Amino acid sequence: MKILFVCENYIPHYGGAEVVFKNIAEGYVTRGHTVALLTHQLKNTKEKEVMNSVKVYRVPSFFSRYVFTFSAIPNAIKMARQADIIQTTTFNGAVPAWIAAKLTGKKVVLTIHEVWIGKWRKNTGFPWIKSFIHECLERLIYMLPFDKYVCVSNATRNDLIRSGIKEKKTVTIYNGLDYTFWDPTNFNTENAKRIRKELGAEKKFVYFSWGRPGPSKGFEYVLKAVPYIKERLPNSLFLLMLGSIDKYKNKYQELRQLIKKLKIESYVKIVPSVPYEELGDYINAADCIVVPSLAEGFGYTTTESVAMHKPVIVSDAGSIPEVVSGKYLMFKSKDYRELAEKVIQGAKGKYNETPIRRFEWAPSIEKYLELYRILSHKN
Repeated sequence: MKILFVCENYIPHYGGAEVVFKNIAEGYVTRGHTVALLTHQLKNTKEKEVMNSVKVYRVPSFFSRYVFTFSAIPNAIKMARQADIIQTTTFNGAVPAWIAAKLTGKKVVLTIHEVWIGKWRKNTGFPWIKSFIHECLERLIYMLPFDKYVCVSNATRNDLIRSGIKEKKTVTIYNGLDYTFWDPTNFNTENAKRIRKELGAEKKFVYFSWGRPGPSKGFEYVLKAVPYIKERLPNSLFLLMLGSIDKYKNKYQELRQLIKKLKIESYVKIVPSVPYEELGDYINAADCIVVPSLAEGFGYTTTESVAMHKPVIVSDAGSIPEVVSGKYLMFKSKDYRELAEKVIQGAKGKYNETPIRRFEWAPSIEKYLELYRILSHKN
């Protein structure tokens, strides 16, 4: 089968969607399929190259994924003629993929990582007019009649159906996780001990959160919980690792100011993000992981922590209740008092415990391929 991907971003840009499509595309190739991928050109990347047997074509778009929406159309049409099926995702690759499919008579599948309708301002912190424009664009994408809508969780699928997409046109295919990488034995316990020593937390209860400081991550609610936690757990430390600070300067400063306002400087340590390969050392160094998200399409932070056999304290937002397992406690999203109680409970080792649920890549890839086969045989 010849499969064409149209994605606004691809490796070396790393994000949840890029990791998903890298694994899927390379999985197709190992199963004997031919994969071409059309994306927008990033700085210092080639227009054409083969990456792990995936043929990558990058469209010069003034280094803008928004321009890619239009600049990709001619290439998408040309490449669609040679493809059996087209795979795309929200947001900026969806329109050129749909146009190419309709002009060449090919089937097109849209993967949706999260439905943001009604959430744009809350999840991004955008001004209302920018949020309104993005919501209109998202609604426009869903109005295009794709042949199938793949959702990465049932929570995302339910949101999509509520937005007006017919249930029979939707399907849930969970993302996968690289359990070979997220194996706790891959990470040296001495590194975890070193990290705790550097933090001055050898004998403290350390609870850890990480990610970009976007509004949807909910880190401010953990900070608001710290005053309650320190009263009951004076020998505790909240470790917060933040990435992409340059893109979220205002939110980063808000978090800093909140720490000062709450007078919790001695109970919070903010550290910069580390390379992906070192993140497991910090997970190992913590006594538990806190995931305070306000929205989650799939929930990689949760599944990665569970794979590392770490207890997790999670919000009930989005897909998290679907993917959490192992030792965990759950609190109502935004309820920092309940969050504090769960951290205190976790420090006593009082977690709920269920069998660890695994999200392997192989079944996800097979479900996509089976969907392609069904669509390809339809008139």
